[in-house]
Amino acid sequence: MAIRRSAAKRHGLPSVVQLRLAPTPTQAEALTAAVQVCNEAASFVSRLAWQQRTFAVVELHRLAYYPVRAQFAGLGAQAAVRAIARVAGAYANRRATKTRAHVFRPYGAVPYDARLMSWNRDARTVSLWTPTGRVTVPYMGRPEDLKAVDTLPLGEADLICRGGVWLLQVAVTLPKPAVREPVNGFLGVDQGVANLAVTNDGAVLPGPALPGPIGGNGHVRSLRERRYRQRRRLQKKGTSSARRVLRRLSGREHRMMTDTNHQISKHVVREAERTGRGIALEDLQGIRGRVRAHRLQRRTLHGWAFAQLIEFTRYKAARAGVAFLLVDPAYTSQACPDCGCVSRANRPARGRFACTGCGLAGHADHIAARNVAVRGVAGWAVVNQPHATGLPSARRDRESKPPASAGGS
Repeated sequence: MAIRRSAAKRHGLPSVVQLRLAPTPTQAEALTAAVQVCNEAASFVSRLAWQQRTFAVVELHRLAYYPVRAQFAGLGAQAAVRAIARVAGAYANRRATKTRAHVFRPYGAVPYDARLMSWNRDARTVSLWTPTGRVTVPYMGRPEDLKAVDTLPLGEADLICRGGVWLLQVAVTLPKPAVREPVNGFLGVDQGVANLAVTNDGAVLPGPALPGPIGGNGHVRSLRERRYRQRRRLQKKGTSSARRVLRRLSGREHRMMTDTNHQISKHVVREAERTGRGIALEDLQGIRGRVRAHRLQRRTLHGWAFAQLIEFTRYKAARAGVAFLLVDPAYTSQACPDCGCVSRANRPARGRFACTGCGLAGHADHIAARNVAVRGVAGWAVVNQPHATGLPSARRDRESKPPASAGGS
């Protein structure tokens, strides 16, 4: 029988909080053993799935459950089920691009569900499964994270060992507020490589969020270029000390860009909430395949974290009850928001816009953000327009189609 989620989880907003565990040395050894055996079991199931070309979770469960239980004596029943589900998830979206079986890192994150852990919120402890038995580990965290664990519905968690520190990333469900009507229009945001985000108010993000000339994000680009040259130099050197420095620098640029995107999305949502507007961003899915970039620009294009910024803005807007919409990005930098003239001649230079029809001039990114805001208003009107017949959409209900004429065509 299928397990149905509660109404709070079905209609709420998913989020993740991070807790820090404080295990004793004996408990840490037990957790290490649990992480190792779960990842080894997942790699075993992955090889079996690749050999038999079986990737659906139900068929893979029938194929691999008893072999993996026999291969790993300390693996529990539910831990084996989760290992099989991890393998099915790993192959779900990347099966066509894979040329060999997926291998799980020995100390990678391990998922725990309600059957593998239990909470004591009063004592601030969590009981976790290990091959040698359950261990009860105290946890700590930020006040807002602890409050979320104490008051919100909890889901699965990922057990992670990062630099000798044990972390538990827990899925929680936040209450979903009602989306407010954008009475003052939309806040358009143009995303780019030279300028990460420019709003139709003229604010360049990150940086001082003040209307004015487009200042660019040279500090972000220069930092990424410096990190790239540093990694290339150390990888070419190849000594043990160079590899040690690479390990120390690992993930630093990713954390910097993640923090930058959080700052941008937070400012955009706060500004839209303060002014009673919605948020409109360009739908840039598949842009890497559409754009023909020079070989010297491919690394910059493929390192563009636009999808992360969209997702950060989307979930922050949902939490604040702000309307969010993705619009068509076609010709946003070549169209005039005043007269509607669309021409390549409107872009005499990379960062400059000059309309050949009405003479409107300005920075191209600012003009593009204005176009995004206009398309956001039009798109929101289409999304919220009632059906003309008062029936559901024809794509969802065949009864909404007009009846055929009695006399035929």
